[in-house]
Amino acid sequence: MLKQKVVIVSGSSRGIGAAIAKGFAASGASVIVNYRHSEVAAREVVKACEKVGGQAIAVGADVATEEGVQLIVEETMLSFGRVDILVNNVFAPYVFDAENRKKAWEMEWQDYKTQLDGSLKAAHLLVQGVLPSMQQFGTGSIINITSNLVAHPVVPYQDYTTAKAAIIGYTRSMAKDLGTVGIRMNAIAPGLVYPTEATKHTKEVLKDELSDATPLGRIAGPDDVVGPVLFLASDWSRFVTGQTIYVDGGLVMK
Repeated sequence: MLKQKVVIVSGSSRGIGAAIAKGFAASGASVIVNYRHSEVAAREVVKACEKVGGQAIAVGADVATEEGVQLIVEETMLSFGRVDILVNNVFAPYVFDAENRKKAWEMEWQDYKTQLDGSLKAAHLLVQGVLPSMQQFGTGSIINITSNLVAHPVVPYQDYTTAKAAIIGYTRSMAKDLGTVGIRMNAIAPGLVYPTEATKHTKEVLKDELSDATPLGRIAGPDDVVGPVLFLASDWSRFVTGQTIYVDGGLVMK
């Protein structure tokens, strides 16, 4: 169902984004692998996409800026002529370190702004950037990556969780308008995903505690997020919009 589809995956040079990019490529889609600094890693993801039969290009762009979004959209249109799917995976650099995190009384507004710019602003700019192409064809799927911490803040990362909560509100609100022009928007809320660059400092004791509390008995790896994203991108979910799917082994049940 994804053959000949064109998909932009923001922040896809490594971790969850890289796994998603490879999953789309294996399903026959053409993939734009977005990176900000990690060009070498992005090139490796492109090679992996091509190895499984997909087309891919790497585009270096800061998608939290209008200039960066303009660049990635222009490169996509030049290479493939359209955008069918957008995955908003990028977020501001963040280290998940339960022991050394800022407490509520230590938070400054700039902490929140940094995360909001990295998640919500980047998502919004990219959405606005791809809408003309999607509206032209009267179809499209947008998937926003959020976090199960919004529903279950097992570690209260104040700024990160607040920004991810904003993504859920954005998803629901935008879905109302976009549905009238044939475009769907949904969200994926993973739990702790290990290993990634952001979660490399996660202590074994926390991973064990989460595994014990999870009905499926383990924490997620990057590949666990791929299937739900592909589902929301495909026609299998053609009557699904405005939803948040929790991908955390049943830790959150809604």
